[in-house]
Order: sequence, then structure tokens, then C-alpha cells
Amino acid sequence: MGNMTNKKKRGVFRMFVLLMWVVALLPLAIIVLVLGAVNMGKFGELPTFEELENPNSSLASEVISSDNVLLGKYYIQNRSNIHYKELAENTVDALKATEDIRFEEHSGVDMRGLGRVFFKTVILQQRSSGGGSTITQQLAKNLFPRENESGFRLAVRKVKEWIIAVRLERNYTKQEIMAMYLNTVEFGHNSYGIKSAAKTFFNKMPSQLKVEESAMLVGLLQAPTRYSPVRNPKNALIRRNTVLSQMEKYKFLSEAAYDSIVKLPIKLNFRAEDHNDGLAPYFRETLRLELVKWCKEHKKSDGSSYNLYRDGLRIYTTIDSRLQEYAEEGMKEHLTELQKTFYQHWKGRVPWAQHPEVIEDGIKKSDRYISLKAEGLSEQEIKENFATKIPMTIFSWKGDIDTMMSPLDSLKYYKMFLQAGVMSIEPQTGYVRAWVGGNNYRYFKYDHVKAGRRQVGSTFKPFLYTLAMQEGYSPCFKVPNVRVTIPIPGQPDWSPSNSDGKYGGMLTLKEALAESVNSVSAYLMKQFGPKPMIEIARKMGITSPIDEVPSICLGTPDVSLFEMCGAYSTFANKGVWTEPIYITRIEDKNGMVLQEFVPRKVEAISEETAYLMLNLMQGVVQSGTGGRLRFRFGLTNPLQVKQVQRKIRVMDGLWALHQHW
Repeated sequence: MGNMTNKKKRGVFRMFVLLMWVVALLPLAIIVLVLGAVNMGKFGELPTFEELENPNSSLASEVISSDNVLLGKYYIQNRSNIHYKELAENTVDALKATEDIRFEEHSGVDMRGLGRVFFKTVILQQRSSGGGSTITQQLAKNLFPRENESGFRLAVRKVKEWIIAVRLERNYTKQEIMAMYLNTVEFGHNSYGIKSAAKTFFNKMPSQLKVEESAMLVGLLQAPTRYSPVRNPKNALIRRNTVLSQMEKYKFLSEAAYDSIVKLPIKLNFRAEDHNDGLAPYFRETLRLELVKWCKEHKKSDGSSYNLYRDGLRIYTTIDSRLQEYAEEGMKEHLTELQKTFYQHWKGRVPWAQHPEVIEDGIKKSDRYISLKAEGLSEQEIKENFATKIPMTIFSWKGDIDTMMSPLDSLKYYKMFLQAGVMSIEPQTGYVRAWVGGNNYRYFKYDHVKAGRRQVGSTFKPFLYTLAMQEGYSPCFKVPNVRVTIPIPGQPDWSPSNSDGKYGGMLTLKEALAESVNSVSAYLMKQFGPKPMIEIARKMGITSPIDEVPSICLGTPDVSLFEMCGAYSTFANKGVWTEPIYITRIEDKNGMVLQEFVPRKVEAISEETAYLMLNLMQGVVQSGTGGRLRFRFGLTNPLQVKQVQRKIRVMDGLWALHQHW
């Protein structure tokens, strides 16, 4: 009887032990089964080797100047990649200390960290113990984002991230994983990746970040809005000091260094990137429109078209950032002075008194009018809306002004601003070195370099004089300064007058061009006719429509500044017209050259003619209407320009004080 009882007890004990082993091993078996099933794709496909090599993340395309300065970006997410060698060591240390101190030791999944999370966070409910995700796991989640999942699907998703993390560790070095992680994370204020964040918050490259700056940026990763130094500076300081504390804890900082740095305030040089700001905004917008077209016409290896906003293209331009900055500053300084002259001229008068259509057209072309009309408002209601004062920020040369103003008054206010464009070109190469399309891109979107065509006035006269030189005339050839009449079949005779109303005597062609004498231009036009002049202009790169009429000798055609600069460079380039270009090459995100750009060249006029025209145009500065370049601006170097007296005229509904060069 006793033996039976003992046997029964041993049987119960064996069953208990077996049950304990089942309870202990079942979770492990389930994990192994789930891992195997996930790895085999039973719960959805995992990223392929090619996808791990080329993760799908949006990269901003960068516009780079000829002196290697970043002019701007085109992006959906403001993200630019860098290599590990471009990182500051203190950034890497701050990230390890805060997110994954065993980063160098694990193979993607840190089992010790997972154990800590299980016992401290799950069992003991210690929320401050931290998470168990490694930097590699977080990278996997960033590269292949999860959807909003819960329960079993979330558990499966976590297992997927473990497998992806292990695969990433097999395919990349630790340094590459660190750089990839810092390239993918979000820092807030539309900054994705450490390069964009360093630029946005401190206007620095990542390699230039100080310890306290790196700590602040790493602290942002936990919650970019909550710890934003712009929106929540107190939270940002506390979080930065927490990161510094972790760095001191793991010996990345000495105790003395920590005690010193933790007392420092957060000092920002905050520059949230905006397409309205920065160098050359007009140029960047013109370039953007052309690049969108280029992307549609060029295919990637998989047959799809390039995407300007996602594919991380690098566009190398001819713009020199230093010359661009000088050009923008120079135009601002010059227009500020001209604006004062303009206001003095119209003091006590209304410029559009005789042309009310200028304001009426401005109203009907405005976004506000179009929007109100689409909402079904009557003309009277729209008129009342335009007359109602509202808070707004307006442009001034001294800085933005916050004020109360009606939309109608703001329209009139902006109509009073002079507009200008600046373009600088290197004649021998055709490289555009500076491009200023207007006063301020935030308030005046219209580009006055290439998009706009304006009546060019006497700057068109050199094409006629070029024709004369080509046909054997010399700068010393004398012409009587008398009024000239040119008959036009089926129309009244054309007989232009001189701007000063003076006639008499003989003038050399050099003197006539220097003083922009209309009667001499009419004389030459009568000798050659408009067609040969148009042909010369075409050879020198003018593509705008030109009517075959005698008045073109005085500059009636509408031509862009872009065309005129290219044409004038022919004189300085010994008669060879070089097509103006502003892109040298386009590379993909890996640095592979996709296309290089070389300007077209055409021998437009003879070298002798070009030399004679340079001599003619020097006279404009030496003794003619361009003399103020010498006495006012002190430019003593050789100059060849074509300038006429300032005029006030209405062009396309804009009042402007024009100075033609």
C-alpha cells in the first residue's frame, strides 16, 4: 500500500515538472515559431536585399552654387543625407548614451535590454527604465514604418523589426547604421535628418556641433514638439541636460565638463528653411520649373521618372554665392534710393489718376478677387470686402511692417514700388553668376530676369550699330543730326524726335550712341531696314518676337533681361554668342552624374565688329549718358554700357522708374 502511494506521488511530481517545463518553454517555442513564420513571409513580405540596400525614404534635392554653397532645397521632407565621417563625435556619443549604450556590442537586438524592459517595465511597472529598442531597431522602424497596429499584429510587427534590424546589421557597418539613423529621424520644424536639423537650429554643418548643441538635438528625438527649443524652451533645456547627464553617466563627459556645460543656456541660430528666403529665391523658382520638366523626361533604372522632391538629386549651378549676395545687397541699396526719388516725383499726386485700369486690373487679377468671385459674392460685396481694413504684414525696404490696411490700399501701396532685375554673366563660358529677379520674393513673386519681357528702349540700339559696323561703317563715321522721315507703305510716315528736341551739326556714330540720339538711329534704320537688324539680334541670342517695323531701332520690342545679357556678352566674347546656362551637372543621391550641361556657341559677328562695338559703348561711360558710373560710383575700370535717361512709364500695369543698361 505504501509503495503504491509513493509511486502515485512520484507520478504527480513528474507531471508537475513536465507542466512547469511546458509553461517555461511554450513562450520560447511560440517565439521561435513566430520568428520562423515571419522570416518565411507568412505574415507579410519582409524587405528584400535590394530594399535594404536602397531604403525608400524621401530625400530633398539640393541646389549647390559654383563655390559649393547650398542655395536651397526642393522637398516634401526636408532631409539630406550625410556620411559618418561628417558627424561630430559628441553627437554619436550623445545618441549612444541616451538611446543605446550597448550599440557596439549587440547584433541588432539587445537581449539584455529586452530582459531589463520585461522585468522593470512589465513586471515592476517602472516606466522610467527606458525602452528596449536598439538604434538599429529604430532605424528599421524609420525605414519601413509600421501602421497603427495593436495586439497580435503589433507583436508580429515588432518581430519583423527585429528581423530587419538583424539583416541591417549583416548588410551595414555600425558606422553606416549610425549615419543612416541620424539621416532618417525627425527633429521638428520640418527638419529631417541631422544635416537639416543642424542647419535649421544652429546654421551649422553637423561636424561643427558643440556638445551642448548635439545633446539638445538628440533630446529632440523623443518628442520634437514637446522639447522644441523654439516653442518650449524650458522643456528643451531640461531634456538637453538629461542627455548631458547620460553622457556623464557613461563617461563620455567628465564630471567637471558636465558641471560646466549643464549651466549653459540654449543658444540658437534658428533659420527654418523657407522657399521665400535665402539666396537667389527667384533663380531657385525658375530652376525648379525647369527641373520638374527635366525629371519627367529622364528615367531611372527601374523605368520610373525622377522625382525632384523625393530622389535627393544634387543640382550644381553656375551661381556664385558671393556675387549673388553682392547683387542682392546692391540692388536693395540702389532701389532704396531710387524709390525716394520716385516718391518725391509723385508727391501730392496719384500716378494712376489717368489710368484707373491699372488698379481695376490689379484687383481682378488678385487671388482675393478670384476666391471671392468663386464663393458667389457680387461685385458690390467684393468691393466692400476690398475696402475693409484687416491686419496684415506688408513689405518695406526697412523691414516687414505689421499694420491694419484694406486690401485695396495694400494693392495701391504695392503698385508704388519700383521693380528691377539683375543678371550677371561670364561672357566666355556663358555661366550665369548672379540672378536677382525682384525686390523680395515673399511679396513680389514675378521674376524680372527671364519670365518677364519689357520694352528695352535704347538698349536695343547697339544691334543697329552692330549692323552698321558689320557693313563697313566706323565709329568715326559722321551723320547729320537732322530729323529723319521713313515712309511706311499703307501707314503714316515715321519721323522720331530726339529726346532733348535738339538738332543740328554732325555727329560721329560713337557720339550718337553715347548720347542716345534718335535721329542718328533713324538714319541708320533708313539705310538698312528693320529685317537685317532683326537678323543680327537673332544671331546674338534674342528669341522674343520682334515686329519688322522701323521703330525697333529705338527699342520698341519686349525682350527679357536674360536674352539681353546673353546678347551683350557677344561683344565681350570677340563676336561669339555663348548661350547663357545656369546648370553645370545633375547628380543622383549616390553622386552618379546624370547629365552635364555645355552651352551652345555661335559666331554671331566678326571679331573686328565686336571690337568696334566695345569702343562705341565705352563712349557711353566716358562722355555720354552713362557718365554717372564714373563720377557717382567711382568706377574707373574699363566699362562698356548702353544707358538712356531715366523715364517714368506704365508697363503692364506697373508704374516704374526704369534705368536701361
